[in-house]
Amino acid sequence: MTTTRPAAACSAVLILALTLAACSDKPGAGGAVAARVGKDVITVPQVDFVLRQQVGLRPEQAPAARRQIVQNLVDQDLAMRQAEADKLDRDPGVELALAAARRDVLARAYLEKIGAAAAKPSAAEVSQYYAAHPALFSARRIYSLQELAIEAKPEQVDLLRAQLSQSKNLSDFVDWLKAHDYRFQGGQAVRAAEQLPPASLEAVSRLSDGQAMVVQAPAGVQVLMLAGSRSQPVTEDQARPAIENFLLNDRRRQLAEARLQALRAATPISYDSAYAPALPAAAASAASAAR
Repeated sequence: MTTTRPAAACSAVLILALTLAACSDKPGAGGAVAARVGKDVITVPQVDFVLRQQVGLRPEQAPAARRQIVQNLVDQDLAMRQAEADKLDRDPGVELALAAARRDVLARAYLEKIGAAAAKPSAAEVSQYYAAHPALFSARRIYSLQELAIEAKPEQVDLLRAQLSQSKNLSDFVDWLKAHDYRFQGGQAVRAAEQLPPASLEAVSRLSDGQAMVVQAPAGVQVLMLAGSRSQPVTEDQARPAIENFLLNDRRRQLAEARLQALRAATPISYDSAYAPALPAAAASAASAAR
């Protein structure tokens, strides 16, 4: 009889699989030794790999971070070896987690390899992107917003939009929501232009103080009312690194998507009916008419 282990054990082994290759007889274990755990070794390349995942780490923090990483890897090695001794690696849930981790790492590595062929954006492309997005750069503003997240059905969106336009102010609109038993949450926020959803930024940038807009959300709608704003433009020179990074990552994404489309086209793929991808509305309509 198979014994089902707790989900926590599965998570722990998954973490170990992603961060640890501590045993000296496994691939990738070469390099200077940072610590020994019985017959196992923690190598400097392993420590460096984890260190590179620490976002925002300052250079002067690196020595202490390295020591902490080594301690964590030692503890992980001890726990992993005990998990193997307890035969946790044979647990069905753990086996699935390990297989999923391997698939994820290899797939990411392949797509990163494809994306590495992307060309760096030219100065002209950076200038063009800067000019095409004034709300992000030359006309950038910091917005003080009042927000309402309203639970609503799709057929109620037009009614909410119409009622907002008819309301004298946001308080008047809130009173209407309460009177009609809408569930909602309110809040205030200060957001820079780049912190707003791209689909909303242009509309928000056109608002005057006191004006509000409705944005459709997965569970209903979001109302944004501009309480105030201040100008804080960014020059092209200041924006260049961020624009270059965005354009380069977008090219990498496009290359990866194109490669995946080619692989799909070249590989026979079939689905159980319960798991088949949903057809776009137009394609579904055409398929229905053809029956």
